[in-house]
Amino acid sequence: MTQQPPTLWVDGDAAPRAVKEVVFRVSERLGLQVVLVANSVMHLPRSKFITQVVVGKGMDVADDHIVDHCVEGDVVITADIPLAAQLVEKGALVLQPRGEPLDASNVRQRLAMRDFMEEMRAGGLAGGGPPPFAPQDKARFANALDRLLTARLRGTL
Repeated sequence: MTQQPPTLWVDGDAAPRAVKEVVFRVSERLGLQVVLVANSVMHLPRSKFITQVVVGKGMDVADDHIVDHCVEGDVVITADIPLAAQLVEKGALVLQPRGEPLDASNVRQRLAMRDFMEEMRAGGLAGGGPPPFAPQDKARFANALDRLLTARLRGTL
């Protein structure tokens, strides 16, 4: 794996504000580049470490940009399981906004469960989505990001 510091990619359209705030603080503290990719302009703090890429409207345009530009060892924050599966294949480290890492050992299972639940919802057998993002989710994410980056920067990932 490459030894250069990772870029932190954020799938910006769906990431909760609290998650983005954690990522921005971590980037400043560690001097890591953050690229927020979204379909629309978002208000970001002024920082030499934070950039934004605004992609065109359309399904998976932001996802495609992230897949095309991230490299092995980069860290990507996304709740999008199909995107995560592509990124894991590229060697990226993926973390969901609720703090769950996705890797080769679990991403295919999560993708199968996502597809199953989508079929259940389409058939009217299941409804709703995840519960609202809560303060404990933010704390869980912050802790998971810290563990992931510590391991990545030490070269143990």
